[in-house]
Amino acid sequence: MSGLKLFRTDTTNSGMTEVMPRLAEIEADVQGLVETHMETLLGVRFLASEYSTGPVHGGRIDSLGLDENGSPVVVEYKRGMDAGVINQGLFYLAWLMDHRAEFEHLVRARLGAGAASQILWSGPRLICVAADFNRYDVHAVREHRRSIDLVRYRFFGSDLFGLETVASVSGGRQVGGSTRRRAVARGAVDARSASMVELAGAVDEVLVGLGDGVSRVERKTYRAYQRLRNFACLCPPQRRKLLVYLKVDPKDVDLVAGFTRDVSGLGHHGTGDLEVRLRTPRDVDRAQELFRASYAAA
Repeated sequence: MSGLKLFRTDTTNSGMTEVMPRLAEIEADVQGLVETHMETLLGVRFLASEYSTGPVHGGRIDSLGLDENGSPVVVEYKRGMDAGVINQGLFYLAWLMDHRAEFEHLVRARLGAGAASQILWSGPRLICVAADFNRYDVHAVREHRRSIDLVRYRFFGSDLFGLETVASVSGGRQVGGSTRRRAVARGAVDARSASMVELAGAVDEVLVGLGDGVSRVERKTYRAYQRLRNFACLCPPQRRKLLVYLKVDPKDVDLVAGFTRDVSGLGHHGTGDLEVRLRTPRDVDRAQELFRASYAAA
């Protein structure tokens, strides 16, 4: 059970009123709310609800989606606490991997040919949303090779909804090897490029070290760092700088010319509206507060 307590302040009487948590009346209440706001809540574009797996498998996937990096996503819901939600979700994830053409057709119909061509089949995800999970659930997903997120939900009062990540296991999303080793394997680099590769390694260590459950997702044009949603995207090293994109509102930041830039509405690789330019280890230190803010919001 979550230990989170939520209070509503009363500025008139300088008092505090606890907002009591509650579960959904029925499972469909949670599913309907998440599906309606899936991109905001989970960073996943909604594709289909109650998707039939056909007469042979005889099941229905609660929700299908595509995340920010193009990974296929199966979302399963339980009103209460039910260990079966994980096994059920893994069953549907296996079905999905055996029916790639069907999923690609669905993505093409809903999101267009561009999205269908960018599906990241190496990183399918299962997100389980339930009232709670026990320690055996958490242990089980950590032993599994799939990418699984366990998410606890609660309603508070009549107008508040909370999600809390209980466990996040990277599975196939984890990228092996350091930035430095991959660059060396590709061939010789000049001194300036080598220093940027070293800087990228330092950024990688900082981002992964922000907390448990950070996953790396490798795309051709960027590497995403993901909690439940992306919180940072690191572009390949350039000769003089590194570009990192964060999920931080540029309006909340004192922008510094040459260091931070508002890129909302501008095309760029990865996700996030705040661009951070890094040239030296000192810049990495300057950026750590921004890194932490983006991680906390994911």
